[in-house]
Amino acid sequence: MDLSPIREALAAKSFDRIADLCDNLWLQVAAEGIPYHDEWPYLIHLLGHIYADDLNSARFLWKTIPTNIRESRPELTAAWNVGQKLWTHEYASVYEAIRGYDWSEEAKDIVAAFSDLYTKKMFQLLLSAYSTITIRDMALFLGMTEADAISYVMQQGWEVDSASQMVTVKKQTTKTEQKLDASKLQRLTEYVFHLEH
Repeated sequence: MDLSPIREALAAKSFDRIADLCDNLWLQVAAEGIPYHDEWPYLIHLLGHIYADDLNSARFLWKTIPTNIRESRPELTAAWNVGQKLWTHEYASVYEAIRGYDWSEEAKDIVAAFSDLYTKKMFQLLLSAYSTITIRDMALFLGMTEADAISYVMQQGWEVDSASQMVTVKKQTTKTEQKLDASKLQRLTEYVFHLEH
């Protein structure tokens, strides 16, 4: 079984490709009837689905892993713990599950990349869902200490009131440029001309 494409994607930090690479190789190996259970990189496969925010596939994969392998690989269980917290929307617990395990060299980079990605996703969630939030809750959502969370959001222009322990979310303004297509302008001109005459 040639796992080199998966190793290469890990080395290149192309974590968004891991789940698809593992899925395709798994199907190929299964179709060829090659016994793979003991050698299969279940941990990386599971983390690939978690990184890709494909929790249905992560859950399916977890259920197909033989019980003896699940029970004998604590790091695999730790990865599934992260997946469970995501599945049940326990936002702050996701960070606890990530920090609660001493990840191997093989998994460390993808877990760190997922953690950064998840923090950005939580920041966007706060941005869209709140106009004000307590410092404590904001820190829990971002998986940071209160001081780090304050520093992080202040860099984004949010206002922090230490007296009330509240943060005012500053919505980011987006510029939208409307480009005028020459053909649309021509059709509009013809339509207006037709209406006038």
